[in-house]
Amino acid sequence: MAAVAATGALTAVFVSGGGKGSADASTERDQFVRIEKVQPNVVNPRPGRRASTGTFTVDCGTNGNGKFSPDNPVAQPGITNGAEHVHDFVGNLAITAKSSDADLAASGTTCTNGDRSSYFWPVVRIDRTVRSRAETQQALASTTPAVTCPDVRDRLPAVPVRARPAVDSRLAQIDRAYADANTRMATGKGRVDADFNESVLTVLRTQRAQLIRGISDSIAAAGGGRTTGLLSLVECDTNYDGMHASMRHTAADVKAKQVATQQVRCPAVRDRLPGVPSQALDEVNRGLAELDRQISDANESLVVTRGNAVLGPLNARRTAVLDRISTAIGRNAARPQGLEKLAPCTVTGQPTASAGSTSALPDPQGPNLELPNNTGGIVRPASVLIQYRGNAARKVVPMPRFLRELTGDAKPTSRGPANARATWTCSGFTDRLSDKYPICPRGQQVQRVQDFPGCWDGTNIDSTNHRDHVAFADTTTGACKKGFVAIPQLRITLSYKIPQDVQVAGQYALDSFPEEDHNPFSDHNDFINVNGTRQMQRIAACINKNKTCR
Repeated sequence: MAAVAATGALTAVFVSGGGKGSADASTERDQFVRIEKVQPNVVNPRPGRRASTGTFTVDCGTNGNGKFSPDNPVAQPGITNGAEHVHDFVGNLAITAKSSDADLAASGTTCTNGDRSSYFWPVVRIDRTVRSRAETQQALASTTPAVTCPDVRDRLPAVPVRARPAVDSRLAQIDRAYADANTRMATGKGRVDADFNESVLTVLRTQRAQLIRGISDSIAAAGGGRTTGLLSLVECDTNYDGMHASMRHTAADVKAKQVATQQVRCPAVRDRLPGVPSQALDEVNRGLAELDRQISDANESLVVTRGNAVLGPLNARRTAVLDRISTAIGRNAARPQGLEKLAPCTVTGQPTASAGSTSALPDPQGPNLELPNNTGGIVRPASVLIQYRGNAARKVVPMPRFLRELTGDAKPTSRGPANARATWTCSGFTDRLSDKYPICPRGQQVQRVQDFPGCWDGTNIDSTNHRDHVAFADTTTGACKKGFVAIPQLRITLSYKIPQDVQVAGQYALDSFPEEDHNPFSDHNDFINVNGTRQMQRIAACINKNKTCR
């Protein structure tokens, strides 16, 4: 397992805890480096006597289906358009920010071995207009930061009648905590201060964790069963959406034909239900799961067919399920009125605002799927190498199904650089990784080498911050820390054929959040394991037998 030493000064300048100065994370010539000037820094721990040294390679293509989306289902579950930049997706065809585990398991896939996992990363673009810091600073000066949080109401199961008052009370407290956090965030207008942001998010995170746990307990105590997946709704994020308003997005982009991957948009149902009688809980929950599945099927069809013929059948199926839900409740309580009005869905590009956001976010526009300041033509990877690797100290155990992992940090400016990772290199130079965009020798490809954590806590598939349930192995020994076990360690290597004149001129860059302004140190990658149990056992066995498998 590779470990990376420091590669030089951080490419973003952060505001101190005192809030003086200004953030600076622009993509300019000083953020590019000739790869020959980067010293070798990749350290591979020497395999021990009990090491697992095999590799298992998965071929999921290079996003030939064109599944592009500004959703981030791992770091921002439930928040449509939450990434504010476009991701390449390979593997799972149905996944959106709102997909359930059951939806993922039933999806089609681009992977040749049937792996339904989802692998996704920010796109790279070529933009021959070199950006300047001035534009970002001007946009930031008039921006009031905010927080973005997943919506809890629309992720709940059927709420029993006895639990309804307690659940509603805690949902109201969640709303107040969100409003209070935004009031505090507003004092940071015009600057990016990672320490200040974390102080606000820490308080909000603690409040949400307690309240969401209370909601889960109330539902369980009233006979509704133990809820799942609510843990992922605890974490909120910083939000500088307002910067989009004054950043570059040309009229030609807006008027061009929209070709972003479309999604089905349907009215929320869960937050429109009353307290559900105990006799109807199972049937209502089955109906809610069926509604989710219908949307997921329709979204997968849109990826494959690029059409909107899904709406007629979808709306008819939703009408039938909503009627069954109303009937089930009505047998033992007042029949809900107006649920049938929630049946009609639409097909659009990405919605225009993130849930919990305080400002509207435009859809990706035009043939290049652009968001403001994320401009230029998307460069498809020439190759995508997905490998599961071993551990230098131990045999690996299979990953649990639906494990979430992420690597790197999309927001090292607004959250701090602790989780950011150097990923950039060139083919032929993989003994060194840089936190700057590389300029490669003629004939070599630009590469991003993204290693995921290879240690797991043995229990959880997610955590409140989407990180604590997994960990990176020790960079010297390869060992996992106490309480963690080694799992197949995922490495994704993305290779790009970028003209050398574009590299030298500093004209290629990542899509990013607005405050990052294409900071190369904001590179990141996300993964949800949807391998079946037998397949993951096969992967672990190959690695433990020190074989090379596909």
